[in-house]
Amino acid sequence: MARPMGPVRLRKTNYVTLTIGACLCLFILYFLVHSGSSAPISTSNSPNTRPPPIRKPVAKSKLIGERSPVRRFNLNNVTITPDPIENQEVVLILTPMARFYQEYWDNLMKLDYPHELISLGFILPKNKEGNAATAALQAQVAKAQKGPLKNRFRSVVIERQDFESPIVSQDEGERHKMENQKVRRASMSRARNSLLFTTLGAETSWVLWLDADIIETPPSLIQDLAAHDKPLIVPNCYQKYTDPETGKPAERPYDYNSWQDSPTAQEIAAKMDYDDIIVEGYREMATYRSLMAYMADGGDERDIEVPLDGVGGTALLVKADVHRDGAMFPPFPFYNLIETEGFAKMAKRLGWSATGLPNYKVYHYNE
Repeated sequence: MARPMGPVRLRKTNYVTLTIGACLCLFILYFLVHSGSSAPISTSNSPNTRPPPIRKPVAKSKLIGERSPVRRFNLNNVTITPDPIENQEVVLILTPMARFYQEYWDNLMKLDYPHELISLGFILPKNKEGNAATAALQAQVAKAQKGPLKNRFRSVVIERQDFESPIVSQDEGERHKMENQKVRRASMSRARNSLLFTTLGAETSWVLWLDADIIETPPSLIQDLAAHDKPLIVPNCYQKYTDPETGKPAERPYDYNSWQDSPTAQEIAAKMDYDDIIVEGYREMATYRSLMAYMADGGDERDIEVPLDGVGGTALLVKADVHRDGAMFPPFPFYNLIETEGFAKMAKRLGWSATGLPNYKVYHYNE
């Protein structure tokens, strides 16, 4: 049953509240109207008044440049010929460097093979001496690459070894101690291989290994060696000095790692453990090999060739295909040979022969 409604009371209008609400509405309306037109439009004709900048649409960034990400090389088109200049063949000169000799660089700059066809690669040790050599080398490279176009090389790569050198001193006497040869030459092999594997390009025809202490060669060294068209070819490395008895300039053999094998050396190897190496040029290990160092006859005929079983690396020209086939510098005993001599043995096992030029001389720094 519905309850009867009582008397209804009407609430009086609160004019204060209405006034406040009206003011708020007017404030909001004013703010909305004037915020859209707050930026004044300048109609001044003053010459100092600049129009607002026009923003150009930003192009989308390209993850891949205009050059195709796929580069194709046909190695059958890479020529390796006795006339490398005529055929515009690229030569890669590789130099492991512990010390920087200005004479080495000066001789390098004198090579008359077109520099635009020469790429350079260097590797230096991580030590104080290596730091000094790197700084000196970089200064000369920068000078050459900013100089006349004819002096600029195709490319230059400078690397630092990612392993420590086993022999701290680079003095000649310490380097050539017999007891240091295995660890020293194993380290040199690692350096050579690191440099080779990171710089050999698809367009490379020839690789010239040139030691950092070779300070004098004929300017036509590359063309002269390539003209023989041999897979591996090595000149004779000598050293100039002043004869203490006569006081006159003289020269003497320096590199004994280019040789023809002997029955005695083979007998020594047959009795060795697989982890031992034969080293050449020491009385303690007489191998009676025929050393190219003593084959020079003093004549002017520089093109006389002799077959070799071992090679030195002071100046060694190699057809790039030899390295591409897998021939490298073993940092371990390979048939009881190591480094450059092991390289010649490995190349021979792959079907590539080594050749020497006993009357063609390059010269080593005299410490």
